[in-house]
Amino acid sequence: MKLALDEYLLEVLIPAEGLQARIAELGREISADYVGKNPLLICILRGGVMFLTDLMRQLAVPHTLDFMAVSSYGAGARESTGSVRILMDLATDIEHRHVLIVEDIIDTGHTMHYIVQVLQARGPASVRICTLLNKAERREVDVPIDYVGFDIPNKFVFGYGLDLDEYFRNLPFVGVVKPGVFLPSQRV
Repeated sequence: MKLALDEYLLEVLIPAEGLQARIAELGREISADYVGKNPLLICILRGGVMFLTDLMRQLAVPHTLDFMAVSSYGAGARESTGSVRILMDLATDIEHRHVLIVEDIIDTGHTMHYIVQVLQARGPASVRICTLLNKAERREVDVPIDYVGFDIPNKFVFGYGLDLDEYFRNLPFVGVVKPGVFLPSQRV
């Protein structure tokens, strides 16, 4: 199967330069808020990896990392199923730790609400959320987001860690999918 970006890309929503500039700003904000707290950054896999690696290079405070994998999407899905599953849990005990969840995108809020509940039950000193993309008009569950990279419209986006049916995570920008195109898994 041959995949060509121009088959899927309607427009570049956030160019690489804009992403990096905003991530540098977030790094300064987070660093100022976490002086003396040695936060634990919890990256939500897989989409959050590119954001995490660029964000942590901008942090001026000591921090540690861990990862969680959760799913609320099926293969080829453009929208969440609403059913959240933990696919990979933390290796770190978060009791009395200052936790910063690093996420690629928050739309309905169901997945993040679930993650926060799970983590808060483990006795951390604090739990805060940093998301690269906030799709507020799709919000169904209120989630208190502490750091937002970009508020975006209700469009199906991919690139910069966000996948299009597991493809194109490597793009240095966030793009919008052309309406009506078939995802790679839907092609014969």
